[in-house]
Amino acid sequence: MTDLAAFASIHRHGMVRVAAATPRASVGDVAATVAAAVALARDADARGVDLVVFPELNLTSYALDDLHLQSAQQRASAEAVVAFARETAALAPLLLVGAALERNGRLYNCAIAVSRGRILGVVPKTFLPNYREYYEKRWFASGMGVAGLSIRLGEVDVPFGTDLIFAADDLPCFVVHAEICEDYWAPAPPSTAGALAGALVCCNLSASNIVIGKARERELLAAAQSARASCAYIYSAAGPGESTTDLAWDGQGLIHELGECLAQSDRFAAEPGLTIADIDLERLTQERLRNGTFNDAAIAAGHPETRFRRIGFDHRAPVADIGLQRRIRRFPFVPNDPARRDADCYEAFNIQVSALAKRLEAARAKTLVIGVSGGLDSTHALIVAAKAMDRLGRPRSDILGFTLPGFATGDTTKGNAWALMRALGTGAEEIDIRPAARRMLEDMGHPFGRGEPVYDVTFENVQAGLRTDYLFRLANQRGGLVLGTGDLSELALGWCTYGVGDQMSHYAVNAGVPKTLIQFLIRWCIRTGQYDADTNRVLVDILAQEISPELVPADADTGALQSTEQMIGPYALNDFFAHYVVRHGLAPSKIAFLAWHAWRDAAAGAWPEDYPAAARTAYDLATIRHWLERFLIRFFQTSQFKRSALPNGPKVSAGGALSPRGDWRAPSDGTAAVWLDELRRNVPAGG
Repeated sequence: MTDLAAFASIHRHGMVRVAAATPRASVGDVAATVAAAVALARDADARGVDLVVFPELNLTSYALDDLHLQSAQQRASAEAVVAFARETAALAPLLLVGAALERNGRLYNCAIAVSRGRILGVVPKTFLPNYREYYEKRWFASGMGVAGLSIRLGEVDVPFGTDLIFAADDLPCFVVHAEICEDYWAPAPPSTAGALAGALVCCNLSASNIVIGKARERELLAAAQSARASCAYIYSAAGPGESTTDLAWDGQGLIHELGECLAQSDRFAAEPGLTIADIDLERLTQERLRNGTFNDAAIAAGHPETRFRRIGFDHRAPVADIGLQRRIRRFPFVPNDPARRDADCYEAFNIQVSALAKRLEAARAKTLVIGVSGGLDSTHALIVAAKAMDRLGRPRSDILGFTLPGFATGDTTKGNAWALMRALGTGAEEIDIRPAARRMLEDMGHPFGRGEPVYDVTFENVQAGLRTDYLFRLANQRGGLVLGTGDLSELALGWCTYGVGDQMSHYAVNAGVPKTLIQFLIRWCIRTGQYDADTNRVLVDILAQEISPELVPADADTGALQSTEQMIGPYALNDFFAHYVVRHGLAPSKIAFLAWHAWRDAAAGAWPEDYPAAARTAYDLATIRHWLERFLIRFFQTSQFKRSALPNGPKVSAGGALSPRGDWRAPSDGTAAVWLDELRRNVPAGG
């Protein structure tokens, strides 16, 4: 069993800490620039950083113009690299610094990789800007095509060329590529080849003077490259201290992963600093494994890994708790930022509406039949159906809503179902399933049929099955389609009755939407005025209800309703688990680690703006482990047969869907043993 300190180590979970450094620059004072770089390297070492990316030519200074072509400056630059390596020999991070270096009668603008005092290699800049304010071809030679060479620095020959990637021998997947400024403005950045050769961390040492709008352009390029190349991208631009004869500098630092900005610096800062984030190498590796186009691109490029030199180094990452410098969303399907949340809700809602409208047109259905319980899922399906009818120019009365009360149906939920159907102007009818359910239980010889209070799975599924049976027969009778209401969360857990039950419908409009997102979609509908005030009032009441299947009567002693989340776990955790299993394929111990950081302190981190304060809770590691173990059993072992026979329904979230015709294919007779073993071996039972 792993102890808590080892479990808490980011390195045990395939993560590394990276930093974009913004040192105080100078105008050619090499001693000052070395001292500034060493100071930030020491700071990074003290903060547990694994990789530091400095700006372009930070040891030499960038804006020197023709001073680059002075022998004294060139010698000072070469000596600065050696001095920097010597001064950082006791430090753990891999350090990428910039200097102008002469080789074979040419001056190159270079990135130099240094690890524990060892100069690993030198990468010359490929694309030299020579337009507008840039004159780099006046001073520097391009590294284009330079491969397989070495350069003398101090008393050592080190690899030199654009064919270098740097790989930790003792930390799998910590593989780094370096390019310089203009390189990522090129149509084919060198980092693309580096990524295809195996680098998961691509770095850009940049000077990049600032003009209006350029910061947005840099961020766009960093985001795009990290998404296209399935990598992390660390960008560091020169800050204060460079010459302002004709230009100015803002010191922008950016860290992106798969298109998402993890951290960015304060621009125009007067003081030097580090922009730090933890990047997830396991997630990046899994993304490449899932994306066959990435491998096809490597084939199309002639397999760059056969041309790159892989320079190894001994990183010696500690297995210790150094915290986590990375924001983990509690709700992976719901952005914390209100603008992004609303944009996602707009897309999700309209995906569902347009998909259902198309199915109604294709089926030429006269009516749409739906069971309305007054719970979240049927509520959301009903409001989607109403909007689809509006879009098709059809009356909402073509929606035939049925409330189908059973032995545990509450007055509140049934009342909300009726109120919602009336407010929307749909058809509204009620069929009491209790007589038919009682007769079936009697015919089966079930104890409840003899008056005994036995509320087992048969008792529950008789009710669930009868509801579905009625809906299908009503659809036959009235020329309609049965609209499914079950959601992605229930499908992940198998929390549905198979066949003649809520697992089946003619069209499963909610099948791509997790429970946590449904709540926000309904709130978005209220906030953006999709329906009238009467409808909104009912929706607010429904959002406030306890989630319950209402199949078992309330407890005789306490009056407590049957609680879904007490039986299968909090949907907030289950949706978290499902996201990282389905979308990213992460190991259970890694998912537990991320959930622990996301959920262990209700007061820490961000919550979606409109998430109720009273519902903001925390879960300790023991609770997370408990429910994750049950999720793994339900997902991998007991419920796949239900997903293998899913009806049609639209994919909604980039987080994935569970249709066997879409994102998720798995054997129905599989086992959870591998996942359970990984969880039990690597996650402490307490903590």
